Amino acid sequence: MVLLAAAVCTKAGKALVSRQFVEMTRTRVEGLLAAFPKLMNTGKQHTFVETESVRYVYQPLEKLYMVLVTTKNSNILEDLETLRLFSRVIPEYCRVLEESEISEHCFDLIFAFDEIVALGYRENVNLAQIRTFTEMDSHEEKVFRAVRETQEREAKAEMRRKAKELQQIRRDAERGKKGPGFGGFGSSGMSSSNTAIITDTLIEIEKPKPTPAPVRSSGPSKALKLVGKGKEVDEFVDKLKSEGENIILSSTGKRPSEASKSLPPPTHTESVHMRVEEKITLTCGRDGGLQNMEVLGMITLRVSDEKNGRIRLKFSNNDKRGVQLQTHPNVDKKLFTAESVIGLKNPDKSFPLKSDVGVLKWRLQTTDESFIPLTINCWPSESGTGCDVNIEYELQDECLELNDVVISIPVPSGVGAPVIGDLDGEYRHDSRRNVLEWCLPVIDVKNKTGSLEFSIPGQPNDFFPVNVSFVSKGSYCDIQVIKVSQVDGDSPVRFSTETSFLVDKYEIL
Repeated sequence: MVLLAAAVCTKAGKALVSRQFVEMTRTRVEGLLAAFPKLMNTGKQHTFVETESVRYVYQPLEKLYMVLVTTKNSNILEDLETLRLFSRVIPEYCRVLEESEISEHCFDLIFAFDEIVALGYRENVNLAQIRTFTEMDSHEEKVFRAVRETQEREAKAEMRRKAKELQQIRRDAERGKKGPGFGGFGSSGMSSSNTAIITDTLIEIEKPKPTPAPVRSSGPSKALKLVGKGKEVDEFVDKLKSEGENIILSSTGKRPSEASKSLPPPTHTESVHMRVEEKITLTCGRDGGLQNMEVLGMITLRVSDEKNGRIRLKFSNNDKRGVQLQTHPNVDKKLFTAESVIGLKNPDKSFPLKSDVGVLKWRLQTTDESFIPLTINCWPSESGTGCDVNIEYELQDECLELNDVVISIPVPSGVGAPVIGDLDGEYRHDSRRNVLEWCLPVIDVKNKTGSLEFSIPGQPNDFFPVNVSFVSKGSYCDIQVIKVSQVDGDSPVRFSTETSFLVDKYEIL
């Protein structure tokens, strides 16, 4: 077996992490990985594909691929065994299999890859050995650190002892202790002079005099005009607002429509806190038809009290849309399947303390239009003076309550502001970004439909794509934790839950 390279790449062939075990240029590696997706045949259930010069052995990892590039004369059985070990290593360092997480832990993955393969040949190691090797735990380093800490403690004790001696000498000097002298005025003057010298010396040793700050010139200074600058800035901001510009928020660095895309954190949480987060990605055609809809959800557990580390989570799944569930590798899958309970495989172990741990993930992907939570219908029609645009929304899932909804419609540039007709809610026209933002604070069962009409010079294609953003405190897939109990005794544990349903991408093309 000769392994040329091991890489984690996207489904489009973009390399996230690549480790070469023979001499290869970056251009060669990127070319091989870019060609890999084009060689796969979706109709066959193979885990390898060959070209004239190399063989690709791969395994899907959700949205990514773990790919081994080998020579054609390598042993395919050994290649598959090595691939399985590579695939097991990645979740050890990455909580979720996403591009950002892989990039963040890229060096940890490279070090682990080096333990598996050396100079193109598989090492005889298992996952536990790789974990031990990469930790690089050294007895000599522990001894060195212990010696250094002991030396630091001794130095601090010696410093405190010296400081007490100096304080005692200073107190004696201040009390005016004198050695044997000649008496009289001259002796008193000499003793007083010596005392002053000792005192000044001690003060300088114990506490160094700070360097005096440079004296500022009394003349005119540009720094004194900061107040005037602030007034000019305020006037400039007010002028931009009067022209219809959206000013960036100074506290968050985002526009008002962007700052509302996340819910504020809860003010009070229990020692066992769950965060249920869902994100939706949706692409829909302007003439109807759902091109793609994907909802990704995760339950993240955070335990802040050690006595509540050994717990189990009882959850309810009221979804009827066909959600695919996936638990963490350390979760007992039999218990999860039989009783809908999330617990560790080893009940004697406890969950990590004061760290967020993803215990359950789910995914829903569909092209069924009835699953769309909020439908948007945009009808631009040409008129004698330009375009009359009618846009309306309708809440399909009446169990949801959507907050801070912003529907962004692109408008042509250089033709002025649109003329607004009928309107439900509020609107903002951003002339710099050429966007009309239709803002609705709440959309729920009592406010499930609404419309906006406006006129502006342009063509029908100028008003697409339409983008939507919102936040919700409800769960789209209706998966919730209903009970938390101790492993021993099944006694209930107080817990808090934070639920959010957010938009990753929601557009009408």
